Amino acid sequence: MQVEEARRLLAERLSGGPGPPSPESARAVTAQLAHPDSLGPLVRRLSAGDLDLAECTRLSYRHVLGFDKLLLLAGAPRFMLRVHFWHGRTGGAPEDIHNHRCAIASAVVRGRVRMECYETAANGVPATAYRETIDGPGGAWRLRRVGDARLRLMCTERYGPGRSYGLAPHTLHRVVSEEPTVTLFLETAPQRSVTDVYVRNGNRITSNAATDSSSATDSSSVTDGGSITNGSATDSGNDRISAALRAGGAERADPPPKTPLSPAVYLAGLDSLAGSLGY
Repeated sequence: MQVEEARRLLAERLSGGPGPPSPESARAVTAQLAHPDSLGPLVRRLSAGDLDLAECTRLSYRHVLGFDKLLLLAGAPRFMLRVHFWHGRTGGAPEDIHNHRCAIASAVVRGRVRMECYETAANGVPATAYRETIDGPGGAWRLRRVGDARLRLMCTERYGPGRSYGLAPHTLHRVVSEEPTVTLFLETAPQRSVTDVYVRNGNRITSNAATDSSSATDSSSVTDGGSITNGSATDSGNDRISAALRAGGAERADPPPKTPLSPAVYLAGLDSLAGSLGY
């Protein structure tokens, strides 16, 4: 796929109505672009120099959660298309429960992820609620504690190669990858300026069966859908905070500043991905 062809496809699919893009429209176009016959040629052309390297590397960095975020196509404010390289158990801290500023979508290219979906509930377990803001594209994250909350695990979904999902902005979730994984991740137009982040007080989140969220199994509600569009179940990917302080109820420090990837590291990542897809 040519770079401009991919841009046109994203613009067309994400601007089909008067309102913001739906999670389903985001999921559908991400799944199409994630197909090896589309993603392979696109990444190869980008790695060969068919991009604004300075802009792409400025907005590509190692996330505080330990995965690498490589920007492929910048189309802000309508979209940002990225590749996420998850490093499995060797990555950073576990992801906090969070939602997003916009409808997002993710498609697994290789490896696997587990999605855990949550809701606030009076019978849930205690957590500390934070409000997250960001100082513009590529800027620093800021966290502000807003109070206490209780969260309940609703369901768990697992995604392997070829599967994709879309999430509404307010959907609470977290993503776990326990093996090296590559996902294609799409951010759509922002619908609000903040996100909600919940730090669990201790290491357990319960469903009705008091499931441990760090090793959720089929004892929780497990479904096999490919798209989550109604906010009741969910992904990743995104962009979230798990900096240092883990003590229950403690003040949470702002995550460290983003450090852009070097051009050499960025291009090596694209080259490796293109090669793994046969291009």
